[in-house]
Amino acid sequence: MAVPKRRTSKSKKNKRRNHVRAYPVAVQVCPRCNSPKRPHRVCGDCGYYAGKKEIEVKDSAA
Repeated sequence: MAVPKRRTSKSKKNKRRNHVRAYPVAVQVCPRCNSPKRPHRVCGDCGYYAGKKEIEVKDSAA
């Protein structure tokens, strides 16, 4: 059975795992209401996407 002769160093381990990480969440500003939203998704505050009303949003001020 194969057994490692030397312990894998932290730098060697981290170089191998370089692609394993959490990427930051992309956020854009809604052009209609200027609230933050994810790209290519309907705005949760105003309900618009690409200049068209897509969903009816309930007013949360009540």
